[in-house]
Amino acid sequence: MTSSGGPRRDTRGIVDAAELLARVRFRRHEPAPELRPYLEHYWFIDWDLPEPYASHVVPHPSVNVVFQRYDDAGGGRDGIEGGGEGGDASDGGGSFAEVAGIGLELFTKKLTGVGRVRGVQFRPGGFRPFAPAWPVSQWTGRRVPLGEVFADAGAGAVAAVLAPEAEHARVAALDAFLLARSPAPDPQAAHAMALVDRVRTDRTIRRASELAGAAGLSSRSLQRLFANYVGVGPKWVILRYRIHEALERAEATEGGSSPDWAALAAELGYSDQAHLVRDFTATVGVPPTTYARQVSDP
Repeated sequence: MTSSGGPRRDTRGIVDAAELLARVRFRRHEPAPELRPYLEHYWFIDWDLPEPYASHVVPHPSVNVVFQRYDDAGGGRDGIEGGGEGGDASDGGGSFAEVAGIGLELFTKKLTGVGRVRGVQFRPGGFRPFAPAWPVSQWTGRRVPLGEVFADAGAGAVAAVLAPEAEHARVAALDAFLLARSPAPDPQAAHAMALVDRVRTDRTIRRASELAGAAGLSSRSLQRLFANYVGVGPKWVILRYRIHEALERAEATEGGSSPDWAALAAELGYSDQAHLVRDFTATVGVPPTTYARQVSDP
């Protein structure tokens, strides 16, 4: 397995990223070398908001481990980077940690008061070596307390990650937590990660059958590999990355211009513009033209 080459610098998946980044302090960090084959990055968010703000994320096909502290003004449970489904925090301030499986729908989170999140975003396919007893599909669409997945992860582990004030100490605490899980190299995990990377970077892969052919697998074997190691099917991954790219293109417009949606639909592998509009609207909640207009003229 190889490293992903350091933390991503894009904002793919974050709806109206400029607005979010104007309200919170958001940064990414690279994990220890031994962990890089399995992880995308660590992501840290801090906020101190005079009024509530609703953030929206189109989740990546990644499992996240989330450590959060929030005050008694709210902030609630759930972070930003990973997205997913989840309930609100109980009343009052406190800390918690959880494993967030892949979120299947647009994730909306209301941020209030003061809070901090320390998150781990795994590469798609990279979480299974840390919790080999279950297929990754076990966590899809779910958020479960950290102790249900890692029995030895108690309150001390949560405090060790959330307490440090120095940024390097926070990174070191996450490194220590994950290295204590002793992930073992898994050829199947490596294969799944490589296939998802290909979907992310190779626009010629437009259908699950094409990915299966490129991988030398039957469609059934590919589906089984993705269920066990990624958590969702290959078709879902292909669609999600295309929607991420369409979001990014919409946000990159300048001077009130709009992307050539028909050309973009063809580039992303859609049979026509109507199919892109349908998928974008179903995922983001508004048509792409409306979204582009909103982010260019807030």
